[in-house]
Amino acid sequence: MSPKKEKDKKLSNRMSWPKEWLYSILPSRKQLRHLPKVLSPKERKIILVLFVITIGSLVAMPLAAFYHFTKPVPSFGGSLTEGIIGVLKYLNPLLAQNNDADRDLVSLVFDGLMRYDGQGKIENGLAQSYEISTDGLTYTFKLRDNLKWHDGKPLTSDDVVFTILTAQNADYGSSQRIIWQGIEVSKVDDQTVVFKLKNKYAQFLNNTTLGILPKHIWENVKPVNFSLSDFNIKPIGSGPYKFYKIRRDSSGNIIYFELAPFEKYYVGRPYISRITFKFYQSDEQLLVAYGNGEVEGLGFLSPQKLNSIRFLGQLKIRKLQLPRYFAIFFNQNRSKLLTDKNLRLALSYMTDKEKLLENILENNGMAINSPVLPGIVNIPDSITKYDFNLETANKILEDAGWKYPASSSADINIREKSPPPPKNKKESPGEPTKLEIKLTTSDWPELIAVGNEIKKQWEVAGVQVLLEILPLPELQQAIKSREYDALLFGEVLSLDPDPFSFWHSSQKRDPGLNLALYDNKDADKLLEEARQILDDSERLSKYDDFQKIVVNDVPVIFLYSPDYLYAQPTKIKGNETKLISVPSDRFDTINKWYIETKRILRK
Repeated sequence: MSPKKEKDKKLSNRMSWPKEWLYSILPSRKQLRHLPKVLSPKERKIILVLFVITIGSLVAMPLAAFYHFTKPVPSFGGSLTEGIIGVLKYLNPLLAQNNDADRDLVSLVFDGLMRYDGQGKIENGLAQSYEISTDGLTYTFKLRDNLKWHDGKPLTSDDVVFTILTAQNADYGSSQRIIWQGIEVSKVDDQTVVFKLKNKYAQFLNNTTLGILPKHIWENVKPVNFSLSDFNIKPIGSGPYKFYKIRRDSSGNIIYFELAPFEKYYVGRPYISRITFKFYQSDEQLLVAYGNGEVEGLGFLSPQKLNSIRFLGQLKIRKLQLPRYFAIFFNQNRSKLLTDKNLRLALSYMTDKEKLLENILENNGMAINSPVLPGIVNIPDSITKYDFNLETANKILEDAGWKYPASSSADINIREKSPPPPKNKKESPGEPTKLEIKLTTSDWPELIAVGNEIKKQWEVAGVQVLLEILPLPELQQAIKSREYDALLFGEVLSLDPDPFSFWHSSQKRDPGLNLALYDNKDADKLLEEARQILDDSERLSKYDDFQKIVVNDVPVIFLYSPDYLYAQPTKIKGNETKLISVPSDRFDTINKWYIETKRILRK
């Protein structure tokens, strides 16, 4: 044998001995076939468990490593179907201000120079930056680079100027006209636009959240056709979502509106692939639709319906704070009784706000005591409070001459005030004046319930309440003409509130919103000064002084600020919105919402 072959044989022997050794200790196939017969039941179970553990370990170890070295992040995909109460009319930021359904979709399709961040703070939208002149009268905005409309055309300062000029033109019928009157707008270049104000206005940045219209779409639409254009239903905007599909019922009403993500949105394409809205006439219809699986989320949920909703576990109820409140506004110009501050004070003390919150709002809100809302404006809580105290209310009424009649057969014992004594013997004594107040409100179920609870509380103290419930169109007319004695109604502010429209004496008549017809020169002066102060702390100091004057005068009984209940399916992630200015602001951060996820390596 050659030396090479002998070497190969030795090597082969060295390599084969481990194999032979393994074969010698491992069972053969024949032996394995007989293994179940040889092993006891206990031994078979032990081997099975060991086998499962071994296989599980082989699978689990790489999975554990995968999850250890990766993390979940939002991914594109998924869909959301939301039900809304109302009728869709105008997907146009200049026409949508009086309809919540319109505003909801406008907030998704259009963007303004500025926007809200979901936490109550204003931030850059289409604007990359802005500057305010030292005198506070000139605002210069620089647009972001490469802004696009949904049809791919560039968005420039021409579009901004066109939108504001259209809003200012009375022929177009925009409700935005009043907030843009007297403001000059001009183009510097394609990315720069300048606003010049006649007077300093601290809340001007709020105005610039108005959605911008595309000039190339609307410039040839005449004012008479502005509200009739098909672009009000199939809009071209620059927001995170764009028009995709609509459906109408047999009467021509839009019942279905589908949106798709805008791939070239300036902060990146939104994650959710489809958002669909379905429209209903009432919350009862909406709840039935949810129970039938037609919608996944509810754009608004009444507190009274919260406990009756089916499949509640599939929803996350988001309690969003809105800068709005409900109150009883006294019209002292119409009711002689209510000119008596002591009576207004007594009515305040006999009103149990906490019971309203507990019995009607299911504690979804907070009691308030002033026109400046806590949580919206950071002002020290230093005002006088007229907390519920029936004993104090009764004493004030007694001291003011309001007594219970000596005998009464009525179910409710109503106080009355004796007439002044006759001036002479020939003059006959007058009739006593009954303590009777007419309280007007809307036919909205929540306000009907509140009105009835107020009636019950006041009648316990000897005040007869005539509750007048009006359909909204009739109530709006009564408000315009100020035809009410006491009005149970709500007011919606902004996140950087300017109480001027609600409390200045110049706003006592329509279209002003001074529903109490409040007139106080000191309060007027504070409001005039505050809206021209750009420094936040100094402006808030003025508001603090203003609220103390109002609370002391008791022109109103401030009741409560309700939470906005937004019911989202639990599959929606990434929504951190807490504070909104209007219901449509619940979509402020929609570009961050997601349903699907993927995993990436941790850094």
